[in-house]
Amino acid sequence: MLILRAADIAPSEITPRELYQRRREFIKAGLGLAAATALGGGVLVPRSAPAATPAAEPRRFDGVRKGPFGSDEKPNSFKDITTYNNFYEFGSDKESPAEYAQAMKTRPWTVNLEGLVHKPKTLDIDDILRLAPLEERIYRLRCVEAWSMVIPWVGFPLSALLRQVDPLGTAKYVEFHSHLDPRTMPGVRLPVLDWPYVEGLRLDEAMHPLTLAGVGLYGQALPNQNGAPLRVVVPWKYGFKSGKSIVKIRFTDKMPQTAWMKANPEEYGFYSNVNPNVDHRRWSQAKERRIGEFRKRQTLLFNGYAEQVAGLYTGMDLARNY
Repeated sequence: MLILRAADIAPSEITPRELYQRRREFIKAGLGLAAATALGGGVLVPRSAPAATPAAEPRRFDGVRKGPFGSDEKPNSFKDITTYNNFYEFGSDKESPAEYAQAMKTRPWTVNLEGLVHKPKTLDIDDILRLAPLEERIYRLRCVEAWSMVIPWVGFPLSALLRQVDPLGTAKYVEFHSHLDPRTMPGVRLPVLDWPYVEGLRLDEAMHPLTLAGVGLYGQALPNQNGAPLRVVVPWKYGFKSGKSIVKIRFTDKMPQTAWMKANPEEYGFYSNVNPNVDHRRWSQAKERRIGEFRKRQTLLFNGYAEQVAGLYTGMDLARNY
């Protein structure tokens, strides 16, 4: 048996108090509804925890080519990637998304592209899949809680989607709005965040060749818990910057107020570039633990993609613009 003393446990491995309290509220809400149902003589099925439906057979993509970017590291297993997730719409712990996300319907699915553009459009997900050849890119994923993975994403450059609407010269930022459905997303029934989940990038970040419109992993369509049917993948930023289950993309001239910025601006800045030299307010970001490994490893500046993206931030104070 492995026994850890308190001094052996890093602060980054301890659930933050406010998240612990929110999780307790989440559980209490479910238990309260269950008790009320029981007293009323009904069937004991809490609305806050809908029964997961069996996942449909995943669609496999043909003709996926090796992309021009990516890591040569060994990817994490399909099981790791699909059962250890952050997707707060389905719950605040890592296991809930895999359990509850199967209730989300991903067909039909449309994405609105609007705002400061010449040609606003609404595109069906199947039309989006035909916009550009699909590529496999093995990217590192680094999460702010100091864990990481290596994931073989399937997708195409996000720029191919954004160019469909011909952004105006005044457009400086892009907002990504995630799907919101309280019927199938138990997490949104509590005020953990200001729903719907909104993330954003500077336009040049969004148009960068590394930024991916993610539609799959391991050669098949994205599982729901990983952001089906369309997500953003920004490999040099912490994972929460990569919005999941996108339904709206809005071009604007103002920096978006993103979900985590609104929840806690002192800890979650707009840029959120992976930077081992800038600590989270409650723990260090200098090291990370790769899922499946015991020993921690050094965190790489820009998650190891500095050669490709450092030029985006020339002259910026990356400690101030965290």
